[in-house]
Amino acid sequence: MAGRLLKVSSLATVVFASSGFYLYNRQLDLNDLSVIRFGRAASTTAVISYDYLTAFRHVEYGTEDYWTLKSKLSELFVSFEENPQGAASLAQVHKAVLHDGRTVAVKVQHPKVQRQSSKDIMVIEVLVKAVNWLFPDFTFMWLVEEAKKNMPLELDFLNEGHNAEKVAKMLSHFPFLKVPMIYWDLSTKRILTMEFLEGGQVNDREYMKKHYINVNEISENLGKMYSEMIFVHGFVHCDPHPGNVLVRKCPRSQKTEIVLLDHGLYQVLQPDFRMDYCRLWMSLIKGDLSGVERYSRRLGAGDLYPLFACVLTARSWNAVTSGISSVPVTQAEDVEIRTNAALYLPQISDLLNRVPRQMLLLLKTNDLLRGIETTLQTRASSSSFINMSRCCVRAVARHKRSKTQSRRRRLQITLAESLSLWKLSVYELLLWVKGSMMTRWLSALLAFLH
Repeated sequence: MAGRLLKVSSLATVVFASSGFYLYNRQLDLNDLSVIRFGRAASTTAVISYDYLTAFRHVEYGTEDYWTLKSKLSELFVSFEENPQGAASLAQVHKAVLHDGRTVAVKVQHPKVQRQSSKDIMVIEVLVKAVNWLFPDFTFMWLVEEAKKNMPLELDFLNEGHNAEKVAKMLSHFPFLKVPMIYWDLSTKRILTMEFLEGGQVNDREYMKKHYINVNEISENLGKMYSEMIFVHGFVHCDPHPGNVLVRKCPRSQKTEIVLLDHGLYQVLQPDFRMDYCRLWMSLIKGDLSGVERYSRRLGAGDLYPLFACVLTARSWNAVTSGISSVPVTQAEDVEIRTNAALYLPQISDLLNRVPRQMLLLLKTNDLLRGIETTLQTRASSSSFINMSRCCVRAVARHKRSKTQSRRRRLQITLAESLSLWKLSVYELLLWVKGSMMTRWLSALLAFLH
């Protein structure tokens, strides 16, 4: 199998060249691939790689060698689409069908991207040092440090496959979540073959409308997934841009599903950090300013804790002091946030250098999720705060139980946890009843007016 995969992955480079590398119809010189720019991972899932491509780098489209290599595809696939389903600067994704009839996605890493990524990090480091020399208030060396740490992980597709399996098992109690299954016998460090899953991007409201997918249900389920990852397990998918989060109706059950793709970049949160982060969010939701200050300081924000709270929530300080769950987001507040972001750029730079490195990818993840909620018009919904609170309560209780050997103390913790979760359920029920009554009242009023 390894030998056959080697031959097929060699052909993948040829397919790459003939299918339009830049998504343009331009010729590509396989001897000079240094123009490949390292960037965001492909927006779909699956791949073929660089390790086995060198010997066939001079094969040109349409030659005898090309067709000889192409014939090797039949050893593994009934069909292999040369035109990619998706492409980006790191990888390209092709749709294929195995001999047993299963449809797979084959994710192919761009040739030379390994060496080029190292050059890109060097360029970033030089630019960051230049900016810091010209503007001493701006210190962005953390950007270089994070790139050095994360880039090798994103280029290792076996790591991506293991992450996918781990999160699928971790969140298996969510029936709405679909993570592509990995085909390990067709995967290598730079080749990943996975179950092919289709759907519309999570920010595509027209797709959802056409397929009768409830926008609020999607937003709520996305929040459940990420609250569970962040607060309960501390294992977080950190690239939830719309191309990596698809929505669809399950072909069999017709129930709504979320498809989570591209598992190359995860953040593992240390227990103490995760507990402080949980308690900080609980304080932010309740408007507990002493808690906001205490846990912000413990997370490294120091006297910049008000700015940290605003950056974390993308809310104004007035909203933070009132409790972000009780104050709706307004257009005026969004304008204020954007204006202040420019005014406080040096302080924000200082803040990002202070907080633990674990926080940086969380901030990026929060921002991407917030962008999705804004597009779906579900931002700052009460259900999202209730789900976050549930996960925080569970996470804190689990942590407390792990720190004690006393059965009595464990029972007390469990009872307190159950009471807090019950209160949240009652609150959620009251909000639902209130919303239902308001809907009926508005319907009756409109009927009367007509």
